[in-house]
Amino acid sequence: MLDTAEILKKVRQIEIKTKGLTNHIFAGEYHSAFKGRGMSFSEVRDYHFGDDVRSIDWNVTARFNHPFVKIFEEERELTVMLLVDMSESSSFGTQKRDKRDLITELCAVLAFSAIKNNDKVGVIFFSDGMEKYIPPKKGKSHILFIIRELLSFTPKRKGTNIKETLRFFNNAAKKRSIVFLLSDFLSGEYQDALNIAAKRHDMVGIQVYDQRDRELPPVGLIQVADAETGATQWIDTTDRRVRQYYEHQFAQHAQYCKNAFMKSGAELMTIRTDEDYVKALQTFFLNRA
Repeated sequence: MLDTAEILKKVRQIEIKTKGLTNHIFAGEYHSAFKGRGMSFSEVRDYHFGDDVRSIDWNVTARFNHPFVKIFEEERELTVMLLVDMSESSSFGTQKRDKRDLITELCAVLAFSAIKNNDKVGVIFFSDGMEKYIPPKKGKSHILFIIRELLSFTPKRKGTNIKETLRFFNNAAKKRSIVFLLSDFLSGEYQDALNIAAKRHDMVGIQVYDQRDRELPPVGLIQVADAETGATQWIDTTDRRVRQYYEHQFAQHAQYCKNAFMKSGAELMTIRTDEDYVKALQTFFLNRA
């Protein structure tokens, strides 16, 4: 567990890295990817050659005996909700970082991108139940608070229940939001709850996984433990059937996740802990624009 000084240092490191990415890479892409509710009247200005005649404000034109056009701007005021898996399996990692570290950085990038576009950001931490709710707000201090919580929060339970989390959110959220659901998606069924959420909100799943979630190296007899149940057992990783079964289990969860998001009409990104998440996010934003 990090002490206060270590948490503050880590928050600062994440702020510098992710805010820099937001300023130089993601700000425009985010704005284009997530549109506002529509266009609202902003002001009038003098008519210029080439302006659409349909935008002429005839009342103002008649009053000043000179053509004026209406200027409209996009209504943003969007709410971004981060639904973050804090279960014990998210602390697993064997490459550059564990899944929790990657999720924290992803949340920071998304949050800074949102507030740069004057959007609100809220968070739900979940395990096999709802752990903590941070209401949507704007501002840098709010984002830094979210990052501190991501680094320091200790869940009361170890398991994962995506279905109940989505049910809670569906009941609690009255306003349409942009929702990022970040998890390894390695347990449970959640199709019906995801269908409802995707109809009401702009829903995006981010599946974060480690290479060792997917495959076992042939390193001999090892003791493994389920991070969420605590159950342990000895397995022989030199046995090809054991490794194939392990890979098959991961593939089943991954395919269920992919199908669930596809059926609901929601979108899904998949990012491995040793991969460049910058490229993955940029590709996602550009594809939506």
